[in-house]
Amino acid sequence: MALKTRIFDRIDAVPADVWDAFAAQGSVALSRHFWSVLEHAGLDGFAYRYAVVCTADGAPVGIFGFYSVTTDIAIFAPAPLHALLAAVRRVFPRFLKWRMLECGTPITIVSPPYVKTADLPHREMVDAVAETLLETGRREGHLLLVVRDFEREDQALRHEFSRHGFHWIDGLPNTYLTVRWPDPDSYLAAMRSYYRSKLLKYRRRNEAAGVRHELIEDFAPLAEMLCAQWMVVHTHAKEFQREVLTPAFYRQLSERMGAASKVLLFYRQDERVGHALLLTDGEMVRWLYVGRETPDNDGLYLYIAATVVQTAIELGAKRVEMGLTTYSIKQDLGAEVVPIGMALRATRAWLNPFVGWGYGVLNSVPRPEPRQVFKRAED
Repeated sequence: MALKTRIFDRIDAVPADVWDAFAAQGSVALSRHFWSVLEHAGLDGFAYRYAVVCTADGAPVGIFGFYSVTTDIAIFAPAPLHALLAAVRRVFPRFLKWRMLECGTPITIVSPPYVKTADLPHREMVDAVAETLLETGRREGHLLLVVRDFEREDQALRHEFSRHGFHWIDGLPNTYLTVRWPDPDSYLAAMRSYYRSKLLKYRRRNEAAGVRHELIEDFAPLAEMLCAQWMVVHTHAKEFQREVLTPAFYRQLSERMGAASKVLLFYRQDERVGHALLLTDGEMVRWLYVGRETPDNDGLYLYIAATVVQTAIELGAKRVEMGLTTYSIKQDLGAEVVPIGMALRATRAWLNPFVGWGYGVLNSVPRPEPRQVFKRAED
């Protein structure tokens, strides 16, 4: 099938009926409202484009978003290399930080990162994505192209991308908890005693300190405070760092996503001490971000994570996405660590053979061992 791609540089320029028809087939993170949040949030360094794939006679058969962003090519560097890079960057701040062209959802994971009609083969959709990125990347002077993210069920697409010279690389794994319990008490009862007692210990400790929480949907008036709390966590993170959120992001997410977006506010006595940002996506609750007033190692993070799980169960979710990093705590709550694949290539033919090898040298992706948190596998 002969395909052509129309590219738009504003989400409002994309025919709304076309985008909405495709997005209805996939995640809320592929919706027009979600991408409008990203475009209007003012995340530093991101420049978005939107592609509608059409047949020769103009009938839409697929959509995807892509964006330019400066990314650390050694973003998952092991600790010794990370320390060395930090020293080098005190003198050369942009060392190994390159402007890339990425296809995918920039602040969460949707696999695959496009939506298409049922009768369009993945092979042809991949052709459209790869050719669009390569043409745009070369025209605009980008050195690297990235297509992200692919979870287990979609990693067969690596063959389709390899036809276009892409290397398959490992990204940070994601974490998910499959909800099989009707209420939070049943979830706790299903845990093995070690994990249940650990969770209850931290719960009692926080409750004794006067920690409580509330779930709210209209958090736009709190955007400045929420962003400041997130920045505390971001600036003290020892792992993955890329996007820098803004108050406009929180404000836009609340206003444009409505009841699908929620915030868990945490208080110690009457003082706000933290939050968790949630996004309802069909039968899944996505835990997007966490924020704190102080970076203290006081057990609050585990309490926040456990409250996210409790809230998702109470909301009737069938699955909770718990995100990247802090794997040990999330595994203690029963989350499964899920491998993530990405497709990477250089726009310059002479450089591309070295890209996959170079990425592997610079980056080390954690592979946590599974934990048996529940008494029986079916729990």
